[in-house]
Amino acid sequence: MGNFFTRDNMSKPPSSKSFGGRLVLSLESKPSNIAQVQSFVQEVMPRFNVNEDTFGNILVSLTEAVNNAMIHGNRNNADKRVNVSVERESGSVAVRVSDEGKGFDYNNLPDPTAPENITCCGGRGVFLMRELSDDIHYLNNGSTVEMRFRI
Repeated sequence: MGNFFTRDNMSKPPSSKSFGGRLVLSLESKPSNIAQVQSFVQEVMPRFNVNEDTFGNILVSLTEAVNNAMIHGNRNNADKRVNVSVERESGSVAVRVSDEGKGFDYNNLPDPTAPENITCCGGRGVFLMRELSDDIHYLNNGSTVEMRFRI
């Protein structure tokens, strides 16, 4: 199990901002910035009173989405940003991740559970996001993903 912050020792990520009920994190597309996702989730989730299972689902899904946005969307270009927003929406937490890439065909991804893909490295992020969120959809030709988690 990874190191998790407690509510007592959480620190606010430097680029985290609040706009009304929406909390926003903007990251340069550098692999080292993935670590800020955990801090951000730990900062904002207590505001929504999510249980431990939902917290874990959000953390894994959001980390996968940000990782995909940096690597596949922005092609690891540190001049491009990944933007994350989180807000409460009628009994759920809505999480949105956007990158500056061209998008992708989210309806035509290989099934990572198919026998020919079981031993492949990678290709499981979108699958995990679909399995762990209660609702997921893509906008802007796939450069934005919105996930909802019931609370």
